[in-house]
Amino acid sequence: MRGPGRREIGHGALAEKALVPVLPTQKDFPYTLRCVSEVLSSNGSTSMASVCGSTLALMDAGVPISAPVAGISIGLVKDEGDKYALLTDIMGMEDFYGDMDFKVAGTTDGITAIQLDTKAKYLPMAMIPEVFAQARDARLKILDVLKGAIATPREELSPYAPRILTVNIPVERIGEVIGPGGKMIRSIVERTGAKIDIEDDGTVFISSLKAEGGEMAAKIISDMTREIEIGEQYTGTVTRLMNFGAFVEILPGKEGLIRISDLSWEYVPSVEDVLKVGDTVQIVVSEIDDQNRVNLSRKALLEKPEGYQERERAPRGEGGGGDRGPREGSGFGGDRGPRPERGEGGGNRGPRREGGPREGGGGFGGGRPPRRDGGGGGGGNGAPRGGMGGFGGPRR
Repeated sequence: MRGPGRREIGHGALAEKALVPVLPTQKDFPYTLRCVSEVLSSNGSTSMASVCGSTLALMDAGVPISAPVAGISIGLVKDEGDKYALLTDIMGMEDFYGDMDFKVAGTTDGITAIQLDTKAKYLPMAMIPEVFAQARDARLKILDVLKGAIATPREELSPYAPRILTVNIPVERIGEVIGPGGKMIRSIVERTGAKIDIEDDGTVFISSLKAEGGEMAAKIISDMTREIEIGEQYTGTVTRLMNFGAFVEILPGKEGLIRISDLSWEYVPSVEDVLKVGDTVQIVVSEIDDQNRVNLSRKALLEKPEGYQERERAPRGEGGGGDRGPREGSGFGGDRGPRPERGEGGGNRGPRREGGPREGGGGFGGGRPPRRDGGGGGGGNGAPRGGMGGFGGPRR
């Protein structure tokens, strides 16, 4: 065994050029392709045989080529003058003793690659269109044979091929997918086993040895970055319970609130009577407020009980009093009427009792004896305090 020589390299380059025009773009099919053509024996053009064999291999592997490609070699035998004969699909002896090896590859719609080897000093220009016409007739026959084996690329990739999926996300949402310190993207990788690469333009490449892991990662990323719309239904997981409702994760990193009144058509005394943390629940988005908070409803997906009637609230009267009528006496409603005239001391208390003049001035002290010298109060009948009044006097 030896490495590829000049002939093998040249034939490989020709076969590659014949197939490149029908290959999908990197965006549509982000794979690196390696196609190996091993020719064990031949009595014709090995390069054109490699084109035909590679077309079958690519379609069988699930590569979405735009059209199958076939190739044929046209030979030439001529005399010293202008008399010649064109040979289709030349054999080794015809190639060795002939004057030309004109390889033409293409699809039903046109030519993708050509290569000319000639031993003659020149080729008549009138012969060139004839070469292409003869090559086309042979190419179309070969393509019919190829289509009899496999007409179009397989819809699914080969089970032995790794899976590469592409997801496009808004550039401003890249940070959400990566997460603080890469926390979110690491959790997706650990959960799915997929490899994730994010380009600056928002293109996300997801590669996985198993289709399930790649598809799961693609769904997680798509759900994280898409907008929630009113009326959409989700299957969520209960994350928290409050006395007023339950929080449910409807998308990775996105929660909504089911208020206790939206849990059921029937009266629910406590959220714990219906849901527990970790429960899976079917809900619908009922509202998204101006702060982008999501309100959910479980009740909207349940069948309304037969004979169910909404509770009606009693209409409120003016002033909040309803039809209670005027209140009597003091209060906040009705006509109080004129107040009685006040006498001295206020109200109908009557005249004050004779208590005589108070000693020591007015106040609330009743008939207290006069205070001792020493100034202001606070001392009662204690010893006289120094200073000019106050509580405590100067410290010594």
